[in-house]
Amino acid sequence: MSSNSLSFWEDSGNGRTGIMAWLTTTDHKRIGLMYMYVILAMFIAGLCLGLAIRLELIAPGRTIMDAQTYNTVFTLHGVIMIFIVVIPSIPAAIGNLVLPIQLGAEDVAFPRLNLFSWYLYIGGTILALVSLFTGGGAPDTGWTFYVPFSEFTTTNVSVAVIAVFILGFSSILTGLNFITTIHRLRAPGMTWTKIPLFTWSLYATGWIQVLATPVLGITVLLIFAERVLGVGLFDPNKGGDPILYQHLFWIYSHPAVYIMILPAMGVVSDIIPVFARKPIFGYKTIAFSSLMIAFAGSLVWAHHMFTSGMSDTAVLIFSLLTFVVAIPSAIKVFNWTATLYKGSITVDPPLLYALGFIFLFSVGGLTGLILGSAGTDIHVHDTYFVVSHFHYVIFGGTGFGMFAAAHYWLPKYYGRMYNKTVAKVAFYILFIGFNLLYFPLFIIGLEGMPRRYYDYLPQYQEGHVISTVGSWILAVGVIIMLVNLIRGFTKGEKLKGRNPWGAATLEWTIPTPPPLLNFDKEPDTSRKPYDFQGVTPDE
Repeated sequence: MSSNSLSFWEDSGNGRTGIMAWLTTTDHKRIGLMYMYVILAMFIAGLCLGLAIRLELIAPGRTIMDAQTYNTVFTLHGVIMIFIVVIPSIPAAIGNLVLPIQLGAEDVAFPRLNLFSWYLYIGGTILALVSLFTGGGAPDTGWTFYVPFSEFTTTNVSVAVIAVFILGFSSILTGLNFITTIHRLRAPGMTWTKIPLFTWSLYATGWIQVLATPVLGITVLLIFAERVLGVGLFDPNKGGDPILYQHLFWIYSHPAVYIMILPAMGVVSDIIPVFARKPIFGYKTIAFSSLMIAFAGSLVWAHHMFTSGMSDTAVLIFSLLTFVVAIPSAIKVFNWTATLYKGSITVDPPLLYALGFIFLFSVGGLTGLILGSAGTDIHVHDTYFVVSHFHYVIFGGTGFGMFAAAHYWLPKYYGRMYNKTVAKVAFYILFIGFNLLYFPLFIIGLEGMPRRYYDYLPQYQEGHVISTVGSWILAVGVIIMLVNLIRGFTKGEKLKGRNPWGAATLEWTIPTPPPLLNFDKEPDTSRKPYDFQGVTPDE
């Protein structure tokens, strides 16, 4: 690699070498990679917990764990996957790698704050892990920490909610940094209509992070206060209101779904035109729809609470708003499809994962309308239908979006290419395993199988068996994909040029791997981000 590469043992511009060069770096690329390494480790941990859940549910009664252990395992799976993996995955890892370069900037607006947000993330992650082995044992409340159970359980909820509080602050600082960078550090000539759609998606996400995440911080602090000080905020025995907790929690946690999914939509918006060799269809509409999702997605939290006894007027309003928020998402799907229409399509691994995203996210989105309609939600509320819908949106959406981003951008940063044939095989195994895992859960959910239950009636076993077998196939796909990526980035063929895909955004105009300050010459901002005229892949 070149002297400006991202090798672990080279000077990072702060006068240090070795591991200290990374732990003290303010280079956004290295910080992005540090996020990615921790996220990958925690993703594997969360995946193993998920496989344990599926193995337990392969048959009624006890299989590999008792009921209390089951409660802690699915709680840990949720907390790790939501707060430690999915929410920071694309914004903090890929966003840090790509966003400043797409804008023509040398770094983010607040480099030291960027490093501090990573340390907050690491601190929150370590504290979450500490909660497993201290106090009364690992939390068993589910990732939502619903009261009154989270107030009275003897497990170590207090440490876990403080960990979530710290992780929330990391998210806020990342969003604040990105918003400021987009406003203040765009290269001369980089107007708002030349910003790539991935960066637009991070801009919309940043506003959700800054405005909605403090609500989560306040809410988990109130749980801590209730457990430690005994104040009666949510405990009905002390005049509190447990429904108030649900409102506070979902006021953050529904917008958090868009923190998870909007960046993945941005990834797909950047990948589709490159491999279709066509300008994106409806650039301004897609950019505006990201902002509309961020706005409207903050108004629909109570559709999680249709069974909580709210008034008919509130049910009508929140149901209507839920259908409204589907419109900008549908606009994106139609625009991606229109971009592909009559394109000169090259089927490379990033495109496969982007297409997988479109299909799986569409299934998740359409089933979300069933949950957004109060009449049908009453029937399937808290069943496995919700579990399947959520995983189609988050794993099928954000997960496949992250996989697409890794296959698309990471060769640029490591200077080496993975085996494309193996990557395609991994995708097909992943895709088949995913649908085999989650689609049967729609069916048993419609039949009435409640979620979060340790045991179940024999009539649901067939669906659980199919789902568990699907989890094994999915795990094989993930292993093949990760081994291929890691092997490619350590021993794969070196990239010969700057632009292996023939993309038109600025990150493909700089050297491979990127130098410390990104650009070896003044960035050329005259070209639109999806204008491929005269741009060809470097062989």
